Amino acid sequence: MTLHIFNPDHDLALASGLENFTAPHAGRQLRHDLGWLPALWADENDYILVDDVATALKRVRHRPVCCHRFVSYQQVASLPVTRIEPWGWNAALCAQLCRYGIANGLLPTDETVQNIRQLSHRRTAAQLLPLLQTDGTTGEATECTTMEEIETLVNKYGKAVLKAPWSSSGRGVRFVSSGFSRTSEATEPFGDKNVEGWLRNTLQRQGSVMVEPQYTKVKDFGMEFYSDGEGNISYLGLSLFHTSNGAYTGNVIATEQAKLEMLSRYLPITLLDQTQERICQILGDVFKNKYQGPFGIDMMVVKNGQYFLHPCVEINLRRTMGHVALALGKACNPTADDDIRYVMRINYFKNNYKLQIKRQ
Repeated sequence: MTLHIFNPDHDLALASGLENFTAPHAGRQLRHDLGWLPALWADENDYILVDDVATALKRVRHRPVCCHRFVSYQQVASLPVTRIEPWGWNAALCAQLCRYGIANGLLPTDETVQNIRQLSHRRTAAQLLPLLQTDGTTGEATECTTMEEIETLVNKYGKAVLKAPWSSSGRGVRFVSSGFSRTSEATEPFGDKNVEGWLRNTLQRQGSVMVEPQYTKVKDFGMEFYSDGEGNISYLGLSLFHTSNGAYTGNVIATEQAKLEMLSRYLPITLLDQTQERICQILGDVFKNKYQGPFGIDMMVVKNGQYFLHPCVEINLRRTMGHVALALGKACNPTADDDIRYVMRINYFKNNYKLQIKRQ
């Protein structure tokens, strides 16, 4: 039996690299309010670790879930579980579970956790990107370790996106323009007086900053996968999602055929097929003996005279909301009707986070 955990603060914990990491209030509340989410994909006899069992039971009353076996932290040490499947593994979660009596044999080794953290660095996406380049694709990303390198690239691109190596959705990203000198008193550095301070802090704490050109984005989407840790990558499906200022706002729930049809307005389906096949081939070797579990790759359709595929905006070495949408798709549309579509959103309403699903 498996113990499932929804820890949405994973990216922030991973960025800190600390065992004694404390998530911000929003992260803790999201974990409390939506801790029941693994019930969408857990098997009937599995367990789901939640902050509050009563709240979790209340939230799934009218949900198409299979598992209702919610447990508290005080119960986990006595559960007959053989594996643990969190949203994502990090040092802070391992330390927390250890404090509550989980056997070390059920936890990843320190080396495995460190591998996950290093593979989650945005340089992994930057290294994968050129390997996916072919006709109809675009995209570049450069890791910079000095302010001078960053300034040179920003001026080269005209408009650029600066990204912290480790950060969560919507955080750790800055949009900047060229035409400045950092030593000029007449112009704010990078178009924003706060950006240079953020850059120096990120370089000091994380060692580098990723610099990418800004694109004219038309559509966000992603591909979801599973790594068995032995060199095999399975493709699970497409994720069509929405963002606002880089932060996740919702997913489309539809059949794979319907999602392909939406993307085919911009890109050849053969290009999408070739991209996911190439990802499976390349990352099988990269993740072998280093990562077992679900992951997702964010992509986007961009326009520069014509439509292009950016095949690797970032890699999320964890479960994603795209995986949640795939699980809901099976529950909401068991007959796989291509005409049935929903929108899944996480809304903050009356001091609570709620998962809302509406028919389109």
